[in-house]
Amino acid sequence: MSKNGVLNEPVLILNVNFEPLHVCNTRRALALVMSGKAEIILNGRGVIRSSSATFEIPSVIKLSYMVKRPRPRVALSKREILRRDNYTCQYCGRKSSLLTIDHVIPRNQGGQHTWTNLVAACAPCNRRKGGRRPEEANMLLRRQPTEPSPTALYRFGRHLERHQEWIQFIEGW
Repeated sequence: MSKNGVLNEPVLILNVNFEPLHVCNTRRALALVMSGKAEIILNGRGVIRSSSATFEIPSVIKLSYMVKRPRPRVALSKREILRRDNYTCQYCGRKSSLLTIDHVIPRNQGGQHTWTNLVAACAPCNRRKGGRRPEEANMLLRRQPTEPSPTALYRFGRHLERHQEWIQFIEGW
C-alpha cells in the first residue's frame, strides 16, 4: 500500500470515556496525536518513517479531553435507507444493490420525506406501486419503516469487516 493509501485509512476516535465518537483518516489522527490532543490506543498498522522520525500508524486513538455533544442521529439519506433495509426490497424481498427509494404514502397524497415513510424498493415494485399507497396497489410492506437507532455498532459497523480490532471499542455502546 502506498504512503498516501496508509494516510487515508480510517481511524476510530474515542472520547475520554472510550465512547466511539467518529472515524477520521490516518493523516488527521496523526495530527491529533502529534499536537497532544489524542493518544494512540491501538497501533496494529506498523509505522511510517521519515528522514528524521518514525511514527506509529494508529488504528484507534483516544482524545485527551472530553467532548460533550448531543446524542447523534443517523442522517436521512438514500444510503442509510438502503442500509437500514439491508439492501432488500420492502415489497418483494429481492436483495440488490440497485434499489430505489419509495415513499410509502406518496408525496402527491401528503406523504412526508421521513424515516417512517421511506423504504427501499426494487424498480419493478416501485413502478407497480406508482403514485398509490401500498394497499391501493395491492402490495404489502414486509416491515414498517422506522428511524434506525444510532448505536455505535450501526454508525461504525460498516468498517468492522476491514477493522476487526475496533469491535472491542464499539460493542457495548
